[in-house]
Amino acid sequence: MPFDVAAVRARFPSLAEGAAHFDGPGGSQVPDVVGRAVADTLTSAISNRGTATPSERRAEQVVTECRQAMADLLGADPRGIVFGRSATQLTYDLSRALAKQWGPGDEVVVTRLDHDSNIRPWVQAAQSAGATVRWVDFDPATGQLDADAVAAVLSDRTRLVATTGASNLIGTRPPVCRIADLAHEVGALHWVDGVHATAHASVDLPALRADVWTCSPYKFMGPHCGVVAASPDLLETLRPDKLLPSTDAVPERFELGTLPYELMAGATAAVDFIAALADTDSLGEPGSPLPQGDHGSRRERIVAGMKAVHAHEQALLDVLEPAVRALPGVTVHSNARSRTPTLLFTVEGRDPQEIRAALAEGGVNAPAGHFYALECSRHLGLGDTGGVRVGLAPYTSEDDVDRLVTGLTSALR
Repeated sequence: MPFDVAAVRARFPSLAEGAAHFDGPGGSQVPDVVGRAVADTLTSAISNRGTATPSERRAEQVVTECRQAMADLLGADPRGIVFGRSATQLTYDLSRALAKQWGPGDEVVVTRLDHDSNIRPWVQAAQSAGATVRWVDFDPATGQLDADAVAAVLSDRTRLVATTGASNLIGTRPPVCRIADLAHEVGALHWVDGVHATAHASVDLPALRADVWTCSPYKFMGPHCGVVAASPDLLETLRPDKLLPSTDAVPERFELGTLPYELMAGATAAVDFIAALADTDSLGEPGSPLPQGDHGSRRERIVAGMKAVHAHEQALLDVLEPAVRALPGVTVHSNARSRTPTLLFTVEGRDPQEIRAALAEGGVNAPAGHFYALECSRHLGLGDTGGVRVGLAPYTSEDDVDRLVTGLTSALR
């Protein structure tokens, strides 16, 4: 059935300001149901988790529902869902726990395609343990990161391979399944930064064969927080530093302090909104509850919703990308065969921030920089300056694309 972008946009109060948002890779806009879930939870009678009082049980229910929602989104086990302030924070915390098992002679693999949150925690953890860091480069011309390049640095001393599910800077999707197999062949773990990837395609953790997947709900229309998905059996092997009275149960042993129940409720609402995108004709009026899905399980509706999102974003990209590439002086750095609807580009003789500012004057939000993918930007030859990044989202319309192309054309005159 057709993707009704007008019905989708009607559920996003922020779009009433009138900006065309291409800044989704840095944080998406939020539908009304997510904001309401956060507010309702925050203003409800709620306590620390327990079973004695209604407020305790409410907190317990919020946590249980969020773990299940994230498990449904990622095809994971809810007992392996760890919640935290951000994917960066969770990666740092778990890298320290993993590094307790490393020593001199051990090796850790990172790539120059990644966001620094999937590089620096591993580099620093390896340094603390006396382990060696192995780097994998990508082809700056094509944007490809090949499995053979990963295979070339693996050995029987490799303990962990950290790669992205999709580059937040240029959109490249590495061959996650193949890299996971290569890592497992030498007895290593495969840690995947799925923060950018999760927003653009359905995730099936067992099928991808990765050991750990991180994501951030605020990249897929939820609140600011982070999630790790892993096998409960793997998490049982890790001993993080924690307070003495806190539980040693998995996954709670990794969740330091009281959980932000309102954000977890918002994350659940974001997953339910993705599931509702399988049938945009039934989204309902702004401010109304989402319709109860009666077409399969929530997992099945999520997969269908993400399929609809992918088709919508790809159709827009097929219009946007040729128009951007045709502009004089523009170089597009997003060239991989498999990638998200994300374009990084530079303009000869122009500072990316100047282009960003010109677009902003016309109500088009397209930020510029390296976006913490510092190694990637440098490897592309863009130094610490980076480029202008535009990303598509479920609420992006044809009119938004027209405004972007018109604004760029005007800025380059």
